[in-house]
Amino acid sequence: MTDMVEIMKREIVCALGCTEPSAVALAVAKARETLGEEPDRILIKVSGNILKNAMNVGIPGTNLKGIEIAAALGCVAGKADCGLEVLQNVEESHIRQAQEMLRQGRVEIGLKECEERLYIEAKCLKGDKSAEAVIEKCHTNIASVCKNDKVIYFREKENNREEALDSYHLSFREIWNFIQVCDFSQLEFLEEVIQVNSRIAEEGLRKSYGMGVGKHLADRGKRAHEEDFQTCVVSYVSAAADARMAGCPLPVMATTGSGNQGLTASLPVIAAAGWLKSSKEELYRALALSELVTIHVKEYIGKLSALCGCAIAASIGSACGITRLLGGGYEHMEHAVKNMVADISGLICDGAKAGCALKIATSISGAIQCAYLALEGVEVPERDGIVCGSVEDTIYNLGNLGNSGMRITDHVILDMMLAGKA
Repeated sequence: MTDMVEIMKREIVCALGCTEPSAVALAVAKARETLGEEPDRILIKVSGNILKNAMNVGIPGTNLKGIEIAAALGCVAGKADCGLEVLQNVEESHIRQAQEMLRQGRVEIGLKECEERLYIEAKCLKGDKSAEAVIEKCHTNIASVCKNDKVIYFREKENNREEALDSYHLSFREIWNFIQVCDFSQLEFLEEVIQVNSRIAEEGLRKSYGMGVGKHLADRGKRAHEEDFQTCVVSYVSAAADARMAGCPLPVMATTGSGNQGLTASLPVIAAAGWLKSSKEELYRALALSELVTIHVKEYIGKLSALCGCAIAASIGSACGITRLLGGGYEHMEHAVKNMVADISGLICDGAKAGCALKIATSISGAIQCAYLALEGVEVPERDGIVCGSVEDTIYNLGNLGNSGMRITDHVILDMMLAGKA
């Protein structure tokens, strides 16, 4: 059997802030460290999907947002060894220094025309000296490092443990069987996911961040004395997304390279288990199911896509986890997955920003609805739109929609965002 625990440990990692600007900061930090001194200029080229997700999101520990400030902070305060927590040591003096770099026009951002959706090229220049770091395929995968145009590090693809997700070749049946029979102790590492992600959800419910989607939903339910299961679950995860997108300086446990996916794959299951008073073992098994299904769906969709990963892949995972917590079996899980594909498959990704909390709220409301219907034996019929008789074929169609069918959509979205910024 595939080592499911190893897969989860590889794909669930701690991240500070949105992973795209963090990855940009990581590339710059690596180039700056390789150069060995403060550069006169920083030249950055990124793929369209990176630019889309890094343009409008808040940077942790600052009141600022965007790819330019992330790059500048990566230069003045970033620590490459910290991975996606590269900006964890940012101080006020660093922020002032980074803003001055931007005022002086020392940071240049450009679009890289490439097939790779996740690509970052950061070059630091000082006189006639230079250093460059390239990240591709995975947010922490530093594929090459050059100094003065000489390659000093290059990662061979065949030796890359963080290569494309499709190497896992999971299946829904295999995932379900693992969840049923695995030793409970194997899943204890998920306690970190519960603690870290719950912390930012509680923070989002206490304070006003971004649009305050989660806080407003929770507060409305309390005022009307109508807080129910769905409001509890939806507000909990939305509040976490509110805080994260606004630059809350708390880390999250990201899934498949996305913090919002990590929140959406975990917090609905955590909140549901709390409401239902599920045991720790029931929570761990449902959470592992949600995480593995999210990873599996992302095998089809890819790391970055025109489809919203957190609203689609992670909410499908949560639908499965919630279905299990409510007493459902494998057949019910399949029903829930097909219902979700029929329901939310058209949600687009138009970058990381405050509005992500709305997409997450919508998708998790759908996840609960689809779980309830699945438990009643309700399943979208075969050949209903892109839904097939097989759950695997259904998810294949979803991935094909995002990768092939919506390729032009991705370009149109980016053009709209760039026009709006101008």
